[in-house]
Amino acid sequence: MTTTDGTAEGFTAQERAAIKERAAELRKEKTRGRGNKKAADELDVLAKIQDMSATDRPVAERIHAIVTTTAPDLAPKLWYGQPAYARNGKVVCFFRSGDVDKERYSTFGFTTEADLDDDAGAWPTSFAVSRLTPEAEATLTALVARVAV
Repeated sequence: MTTTDGTAEGFTAQERAAIKERAAELRKEKTRGRGNKKAADELDVLAKIQDMSATDRPVAERIHAIVTTTAPDLAPKLWYGQPAYARNGKVVCFFRSGDVDKERYSTFGFTTEADLDDDAGAWPTSFAVSRLTPEAEATLTALVARVAV
């Protein structure tokens, strides 16, 4: 279906692909036994990172290390086909590949579950990431530490 100005209405091809990936993830979660779920989820995340482009892979690997070291209570899992980290099954933070999303940079973001609310009334919920400088790593590490239990 198209709008009166000729533009497409509804989901883009990338959005439909992400929805299909999420549906597949949910089906896969239902079939896994409780005992192996955490380890299998982390293997899925690591496999997804290994499949990333040469530009996204080192950033995703470093972010994975930051999150799993700084907030070991967060469980790696796939979310819309991308690496994410959850507490009690609810995603707290996530990495989005810029190459997969056909964007010029990747994104590291936080959901409302992160509870990063600031008294000033404004706080970061996502960051554009093209590479991780020491300053960028320090910023992300500090934010992940805030969400760690």
